[in-house]
Amino acid sequence: MDGLLGVTLLSSDPIRVGRSKSMTKVGFISLGCPKNLVDTEVMLGHLRLKGFTLTRSMEEAEVLVVNTCGFIEPAKKESIEAILEAAAMKETGACRKLIVAGCLVERYRDDLLADIPEIDACLGTRDIEHIAEIIGADDRLFEPERNPAYLYSEASPRLLTTPKATAYLKISEGCDHACAFCAIPAIRGPQRSRSIPSIVAEARNLVAQGILEISLVGQDTTDFGRDRGDPDGLEKLVRELGKVKGLPWFRIHYSYPNRTTEGLLRALAETPNCAKYLDMPLQHADARVLKTMARGGGPASFLKLLKQIRRTVPGIFIRSNFIVGFPGESPEAFETLFNFMQEAEFEHVGVFTYSQEEGTPAFGLGDPIPERTKQSRKRKLLELQQKISRTKNQALVGRTLEVLVEGAHEETDLVLKGRHQGQAPEVDGNVLIVGGEPTLGAIQPVKITEAHAYDLVGEVVEGGLDAAVKDFEAKFRERN
Repeated sequence: MDGLLGVTLLSSDPIRVGRSKSMTKVGFISLGCPKNLVDTEVMLGHLRLKGFTLTRSMEEAEVLVVNTCGFIEPAKKESIEAILEAAAMKETGACRKLIVAGCLVERYRDDLLADIPEIDACLGTRDIEHIAEIIGADDRLFEPERNPAYLYSEASPRLLTTPKATAYLKISEGCDHACAFCAIPAIRGPQRSRSIPSIVAEARNLVAQGILEISLVGQDTTDFGRDRGDPDGLEKLVRELGKVKGLPWFRIHYSYPNRTTEGLLRALAETPNCAKYLDMPLQHADARVLKTMARGGGPASFLKLLKQIRRTVPGIFIRSNFIVGFPGESPEAFETLFNFMQEAEFEHVGVFTYSQEEGTPAFGLGDPIPERTKQSRKRKLLELQQKISRTKNQALVGRTLEVLVEGAHEETDLVLKGRHQGQAPEVDGNVLIVGGEPTLGAIQPVKITEAHAYDLVGEVVEGGLDAAVKDFEAKFRERN
């Protein structure tokens, strides 16, 4: 079973890590977003230090840990299915202890323990560094001493599970926004930013492990530093990461539109190893819907911002996410969103249907829009985006781009896949490499020969990088 955006350390032979009096075999199922994946990797790091054996075999695992997502209804259902699958291993496998961790625990700890008796312990999002303690506890209701201000740091042990040469780096925890549809502030707590020296130190640690690409994540990365009295924190962080030797790429995820400042955009444009990419979820475009969402904005202000971003950072790739079916989304409001997307011409878009969630400000609005209407609207937006993305990708045919070669394509071992700077891990398309001499885990020049709605096709070439790429390399060598 694979996570939504996570990793499953299951199936295959056990991996022995470290030495200890206790060689208990532990298997992990990690679900949800990259921020949750970082939590899983920190837990794995602590267990490695304690000498536990990490196994890829669900049947052989004596302890199973399910790191859950509890953000929206489909994610909650997937988490419950994963818990029940793990619970079955108490009958058919070697499992003698089942631990449930993560966001679902923060929302439904008591319910989980009451309804699924196979669960032996629960671990919240701010308790992850107590994973070994939880494994050793006898009391089913044992809770470690909580640290509401918990943040992992560069000193936290961490075992990477992402593909070779790429990693996520969480720069903050929690959120101070009050978006009506979102339960994250209740789950993860208020905004807590790490220090810039801590993040830079972790980036250097990752580079020392062979990482070539770092994705900066947080609930709102553009809010970074505000809780520490520094509203320009992300701008300063970008410039400091630009000085990290041996780091070719890093990118920014989850930016908030009204916090995307001119200073940040200049930093992005002027930092050669900062990918010309911005992930900025707008959620909608109709002003009334956005007001009900407690976000603000509208088509005119968003288009003005997009124009500013593209003017300041030429060639940037922009990704956004939208929610359809939010209470109050009339046919006219949806048409506003559709027309906005048509004019905005994003490189990448994700579309989600509204999920009514307990504990959110919007919960009292009900869920009045029928599911079939939500799905129809989602389909229309995705069909529109396919046309836009195909046109955007077609413009790249004939160009030679830097591509991080990641491995075999999921559907065939005969084709390798990679990503250029404008494609983020897992959520965007790939470059399918069908010729030349690709090297796994390396950044190589690839000439684009074919374009589809989401993926590009190309072949590795010797030399021949675009002038812009050559300029990037020259600037990067000069700075480092």
